[in-house]
Amino acid sequence: MDRGELTTEEVLKRDIPWEAYMTTKLITGTCLQLLRRYDHKSESQRAALLEDEGPAYVRVFVNILRDISKEETLEYVLALIDEMLTANPKRARLFHDSSLSSTDTYEPFLKLLWKGNWFIQEKSCKILSLIVSVRPKPHEGIVSNGEATNSKSTFTSTNDVLNSLVEWLCSQLRNPSHPSRSVPTAITCLSTLLRESSVRASFVQADGVKLLIPLISPASTQQSIQLLYETCLCVWLLSYYEAAVDYLSTTRVLPRLVDVVKGSTKEKVVRVVILTFKNLLSKGAFGAQMVDLGLPQIVQSLKAQAWSDEDLLEALNQLEEGLKDNIKRLSSFDKYKQEVLLGHLDWSPMHKDPGFWRENITKFEENDFQILRVLVTIMDTSNDPTALAVACYDLSQFMQYHPGGRIVVRDLKAKERVMKLMNHENSEVTKNALLCVQRLFLGSKYSSILQA
Repeated sequence: MDRGELTTEEVLKRDIPWEAYMTTKLITGTCLQLLRRYDHKSESQRAALLEDEGPAYVRVFVNILRDISKEETLEYVLALIDEMLTANPKRARLFHDSSLSSTDTYEPFLKLLWKGNWFIQEKSCKILSLIVSVRPKPHEGIVSNGEATNSKSTFTSTNDVLNSLVEWLCSQLRNPSHPSRSVPTAITCLSTLLRESSVRASFVQADGVKLLIPLISPASTQQSIQLLYETCLCVWLLSYYEAAVDYLSTTRVLPRLVDVVKGSTKEKVVRVVILTFKNLLSKGAFGAQMVDLGLPQIVQSLKAQAWSDEDLLEALNQLEEGLKDNIKRLSSFDKYKQEVLLGHLDWSPMHKDPGFWRENITKFEENDFQILRVLVTIMDTSNDPTALAVACYDLSQFMQYHPGGRIVVRDLKAKERVMKLMNHENSEVTKNALLCVQRLFLGSKYSSILQA
């Protein structure tokens, strides 16, 4: 059988020759006794043994993973540990018991993460992620594995584990080893590990943020909904880290999250996306972008639905208030700029407000007339008649209010695009294209202003 298609249940049906391992001194007599009492026993029997002798079993399992290289045995022990932790994740703390202070409990899993087959790698990653995430923190008065001053030179440090995990997880997102399980496994582990600030930093440094963005899209099946939830959870955790926020601002993460929240009925998905919006609202241009994407209206619609999660309702109320404050703070030109840069042009009041053009005309010169260049691009590429009409109108307004407007527009090679739009099938487009052409070819009335 393909090792990548193995299941824990199938692996745990195996009979491992523990006596032979003791004969060859790969395990001790004490290990053999512990294994005989545990192996192929009921869940309740195993639970009782772990309750009484949990650290001893952890030592046995770790020693086998370290000292035995036979693939079938490694798979079996990893399956035992996975079963043990799945039944009760709190058992991961057993790996940090004080009686194991002389045992490097990280090292075998870290080694197998890179050298084993897919089953071995997946289990090692899952187990290692859980173990390292529940390690005692210094303020708890316990020194976790690899952190004691007298063991740093020989034990695997926590930083080594976290950095290796991030490297392996990013490699799975870039080039999956398994066609269907690599990505879900990587995202599940990241949604646990990214709770740590050091992991957020190394994930950003490894250029991992961009690997999450394509996974943010509306989901329908139970499996895809869980993957979407955990991906959004990763983005929420990253929204607490400034370097990650800076990177997210260069992506289409916000439109994707808006699409998700508009189309999802799963409370946990909606909640984590709304919490992400809350975190990003005050950062950079995110607030203005949320307004442009229609988030205030979406929040009102979500509030009208019958959610049972009180945290979600509270988050929606807070986000609504934050968006209102943001709208008040945004200058009219900020709103206009966001509208143009996102390509979402419509007949909002500012376009036909003479005061807007008089007060902000010099701002159109910023970044080498960036706004005008985008307007010209919209005229060349958009299929939306409203966007085309507004772009033509705005160019004509710029020429009316800027002393060198016609020269600038000509230099941007806009004339050919406007002339072409005069033959557009939509009457609104042709009307505003004509207005723009008239302004472009105006005679002596404005010539003196241009020459001044």
